[in-house]
Amino acid sequence: MSISAAMVKSLRDKTGAGMMDCKKALAENNGDEEKAIDWLRQKGLSKAAKKAGRATTEGLIGCLVEGKVGALAEFKCETDFVARNEAFIALSHKFAADVAANGAEGFADRVAGDVTDCIATLGENMSAGRAARVELAADGIIGSYVHSNGKIGVLVAIEGSADAELAKNIAMQVAATNPVSLDASNIPADLIAREREIHRQKTLEEGKPENIVDKIVDGRMQKFFKEVTLLDQPYIRDDKMAVKDLLKGGAKIVQFVRFALGEDATPEAEEAE
Repeated sequence: MSISAAMVKSLRDKTGAGMMDCKKALAENNGDEEKAIDWLRQKGLSKAAKKAGRATTEGLIGCLVEGKVGALAEFKCETDFVARNEAFIALSHKFAADVAANGAEGFADRVAGDVTDCIATLGENMSAGRAARVELAADGIIGSYVHSNGKIGVLVAIEGSADAELAKNIAMQVAATNPVSLDASNIPADLIAREREIHRQKTLEEGKPENIVDKIVDGRMQKFFKEVTLLDQPYIRDDKMAVKDLLKGGAKIVQFVRFALGEDATPEAEEAE
């Protein structure tokens, strides 16, 4: 198929690879951008896993924690100028309070009137995005973190602890590292298969002997698991310890949610065994 300049630019923006490499990747994969991203990673030409899917829209992530309930609400607009408007900021907080009180389901419909009024006032297109509500079933604490620009919000539910500093630090960990799941058992099978194939093809491209390829891939997959599972990640404040080492006296992380503006949400983690 014909590869347009726009297709090449889109792939380049997401991967940081060279223009000719992007064009070749698209040609080799019949214009399929996601497959082209994998192709570039296999060739060692891209760090697409960290760059693909970056948010391009503006807005804020509203966040609220009250006792055993926490809520996130995504409120999107066209420009950063509007996102810094006091009325827009106030509405993002109101939306988080709505989710805390009424749940995530039906959120956009419930706040549609407020969104319409805000559009009329500020003269820019807006929309209510995703929402998440976290509630502790047992004693514990919900940690939260919202990045200074308001575009990343995190909730972390911890049972068996009342340590607010611990909860906030782990929420900051989630914001910084964007884990896929709580532990390796919760990583989606299709993601594992995709990552293994990428590493296998990359190892073959490096010219490693066929008889040791699988062993090398196993080692690289272990590194991958450590990078993307919250409990096994090196702690951002002290990389000599893992996040799981912070949990003392029976404390356990039972759920986390991370919203980055315009991106898909990290799936809520299941309870650890």
